[in-house]
Parts: sequence; structure tokens; C-alpha cells
Amino acid sequence: MIRDVEGLSAREFDIAVVGGGIFGIAIAREAALQGLSVALIERDDFASAASANSLKMVHGGIRYLQHADLPRIRESVWDRRTLLRVAPHLVEPLPIVIPTSGWRMRGRGVLRAGMAAYDALAWDRNRGIADPARRIPSGRLISRAECLRQFPMLPERGVTGGALFYDAQMYNPPRLALAFLRSAVEDAGAVAANYVEATGFIQQAGRVSGVRARDVLTGSPIDIRARLVINAAGGWAGKLLGDALGMRLQPPPTFSRDTCFIVSRRLFDGPALAIQGSTQDPDALVSTGARHLFLVPWRNYTLVGVWHGVHRDPDHIQVTERELSTYLAEVNEACAGLDLTREDVGLWNAGLVLFGENRPDAVHLSYGKRSRIIDHEGTHRLPGLITVLGVRFTTAPGVAQRALRLANRRLGRRTAPFAGHRTPVFGGAIEQFEAFLAEATSGMPADLPDATRRQLARNYGTAYVDVLRDVDHDHGRLERLGNSDVIAAEVAHAVRNEAAVRLADVVLRRTELGSGAYPGEAAIHRAAELMGEELRWTPSHKREEVDHLLAYFRSRGAHVSKTIGSTTGSGR
Repeated sequence: MIRDVEGLSAREFDIAVVGGGIFGIAIAREAALQGLSVALIERDDFASAASANSLKMVHGGIRYLQHADLPRIRESVWDRRTLLRVAPHLVEPLPIVIPTSGWRMRGRGVLRAGMAAYDALAWDRNRGIADPARRIPSGRLISRAECLRQFPMLPERGVTGGALFYDAQMYNPPRLALAFLRSAVEDAGAVAANYVEATGFIQQAGRVSGVRARDVLTGSPIDIRARLVINAAGGWAGKLLGDALGMRLQPPPTFSRDTCFIVSRRLFDGPALAIQGSTQDPDALVSTGARHLFLVPWRNYTLVGVWHGVHRDPDHIQVTERELSTYLAEVNEACAGLDLTREDVGLWNAGLVLFGENRPDAVHLSYGKRSRIIDHEGTHRLPGLITVLGVRFTTAPGVAQRALRLANRRLGRRTAPFAGHRTPVFGGAIEQFEAFLAEATSGMPADLPDATRRQLARNYGTAYVDVLRDVDHDHGRLERLGNSDVIAAEVAHAVRNEAAVRLADVVLRRTELGSGAYPGEAAIHRAAELMGEELRWTPSHKREEVDHLLAYFRSRGAHVSKTIGSTTGSGR
């Protein structure tokens, strides 16, 4: 996959998608798999905003029992099942324990009944999933002794046991989005380019007939002609409509800055832990008390969150040190045995998620309920334009199908059979993951550490062979970057095959080098040297890339040295 800027203006497309987060990517993939010609643009890097900055959970909708929202439960079950089926290397079941206490709403009886009701509603949660390791088990109760053994940091007083249920977890969200994108481009012929910003819309005869865009890297204008444009720019979607068309959505969308932080070690192994936070859900018909915060083992880290807050400006997302202190205090109060400090926090993650309607001063916030698909021919009498606002990563496959159902109608085309829910993503044609993992790791070079072999299989699936293709001719490609499990071959692969053009693309999204913690200055400089060799960066360009990335890590709460060593290498 290349950054195909020239291809964007080479012909008229059936559909042009603005926005390269998971929703835009899923829409582009579904459209391309249905045989439509598709162009996709993203003003930054693919999956660089909310899609990369979440709690990494794939939600099956059990929380919506409290709202009696049965359609949303069914939607979430379908989407979770899709992700487990089409990307088995990047999505796996996640066990979660909710401690029980007392005999009322937080007691064992109520939670047992809730899990039984959910399992009945999710009766087909494993349909089409051939791999037993990727199937979602039924929920069950665990004893007090087992709960306290798993989580010794819990206060013993009041704990009567636990409710164990299952959702799913993404191993690497940006790579999951990229696998969807490469499926659209390499398997189905879509044209895609990152660092291309939509600046307006082409209009002819009273309808939208394309996108006016700008190459962010060169400043060159680009006209993308299309029979239909889908605006999937997330938190920027409304701003694009307002700036380009003077158009306002009704009701105006509200976004939450969903925030979690990453502890630089595993606090425990085994299931994730759900603990009571300090805010409540005002929309719950059946309340079990305060909303839950989650402590989730993920790779070698622990994710803690999520905190919500109404946010208006998509271009400025920041979590202050004061807010982090407040979050830490809330977690420590709910689970005093953790005794987390600021030094334990390696990074914070935050992204904008479509939210409910809330007063500016509200403490107990209303979550977003549904993704929104707006047909501007009906709402604004402007044919040729659809806007899609997604709620959460999990629902992207289903939202893509709904958007394509509308798009096909507007294109005067019969709805084709949906394909994305059953077609493996790029690298995802794996029947039994554990068998694949054993075969793949045993076939990799013998001098690679086990952890490196496993991360290659997890991140790339069957496409790991492409990463290692040139190793026999250049054994230096097996070099590990700093103390990480990422190897030099991944950097070259990202540039040559995955449209990586900036250092942050590789460190934060194409590899797992910096997605969980600051990897250290040595690893960053080595990645810059390798990218510079591929892209012929000058020494000054290389320094700019390093400085930009270090500034990013500082802005995300990482413990980065104040002094920055000089970048080495010729950068020819």
C-alpha cells in the first residue's frame, strides 16, 4: 500500500471518504468489497486520533442492559463477533471481574441475573467463529476467595465474590485499522492517502460532486471527483461542514474527551477488574451504583479508565497534571491497595467520542447512544453528501454497512450483499490462532527472541512473512530498536508497504514501539535513522521528526529527558 496522491485525481470515483479513522476506513473497505470505486483521505495519519487512543476494549453491550436498550446490545454483539472473526490476530476475548457486595443491586443475585439475561440476548455471539480461542464464554460467578486471590488489592471488607463476564480486547488498535485499510486497498482496489486534508467540496448543478483537498506535505491542491462523498471526519466532521458549506448539524453533535492512562507495568495478570468510580449514569433505568472504571491488563501494561468530559475543540485535546492527579486519587480511593502514583503513569490516551446531550456543568454525564448517519439530501437538500458520526470503535463494521445501504440507494444501485463481516482483514485469514502462532514463530529466524516473534505474529498476522522477506539478504534487519521487541525490518516495511511518511507514523502506529510507553531516546533516534535511509531525509529533517515525536510524548505525560541528544547518521 502506497500513499497514492496521484491516484486521487486520476478518475471519478463512486465514493470519496473524508476521514481515515476506523469509521472512514471501515466504510471505504465495505464499499470497495461491494465493487464500488473508492477514494479515502485523512488529513493526519490513518487512525491517529480517537481510533488509536482508547481503552482498547471491544464492547459487547452488556452495560446497555441497564438502559433496557436491546437493539444496541444486539448491534454490539454483532460487531464484536465480526471483529473476532475477521481479525483473530488483533482481537481476542477479555475476561472481566466485577466484585460483588451486599445483597441488593451490587449483590451476587442481581449480577447473576444480569449475566444470564445478557447471555440469552447474545445467544449467537459466537456464530461463525471457528476458533474456540476466539469465542466468548458465558458469564459466571466466582467465590469471594477466588476474587481476593485474583485481586489482593481489593478491600476484604464487603467483598462477597465476583461476577466474571467476557468482552474482547484489541492487541493494537492502529494496526487493526490499518489491516482494514490494507484490505480495502490491496484486496479490493481502493485508493487512499494520508496527510491529505479536505478543504471544501466540489459542487455542480446543486449537488456535491467531489472533494477539494490539499496535500499537507507539499501544499499542492487536489480535486477528487466522486458521485458521492461521505464525511467521516469524526470530531472534525461538523467543522468541515461549517467551514466549507456554512452548514450546521441539528442537533449539534456533542463529543466526549474519553481519557485513560497507561501504567507502565502489569498490576496483575488474568482478568480485567471493574471498580466503582465516583460518577453515575443518569440514563440507567436499573442502576447498580456508580459507573465502573476498568483496570485492564494489556500487553506488558495496565490500562486504567475511562473518564469522560464534554469537549468542544477537536484541535486541542489535553489532559492536565491536575486531572491526572484527580483520576489517580479516584482509583486509589476505590482500590486502596493499588497505591498508584504519578510515576506509575507512562502515558495518557484521549480521543473524541460522540456523546449524549449534557449541560456544560454536568457531573453525571449522559453517554452517546447511537452513531449518526446524516443524509444531507434529506436534511439540507444537498444531494451527493452523507455525514457519519460513530460512537465507538467496536461499532465500525455495522455503521459501515448502514452507511453503504444509504449510499447504494443514493447511487441508484441495488444493495450488494454485505461482505466486510465475513471477509478476513489483511493478514487475518487464520482459522486457529494458537496453531498459527506456533507455526509462525517456529518458522521465524532462530536468533529472534520469543517476545519479538510473538509481536510480529500478533501485529501482522499472516503478513509477517512480508516483514521478514528481505532478512536473508540483510541480517541487520533483525536488529531490535533499543530495549523493545520491534525490529529494524518493521521500519522499512512501514515505509515501503504501509504509507508511513513521518517518524510518528512508525513509532506510534505501524509498530508497537511507542504505543504503550515512551521507548527511550536511543530507540527513537535509531528509528529515525532507519526511516531517513528509506526516505532520504536530510539531517535537519531528521532532527525535526525526532523533536516533533519527543514533544508528542511530553504532551502525553511521558517521562522524557529534558535534554535531547543530537541525531546521528547522514540522512542522505
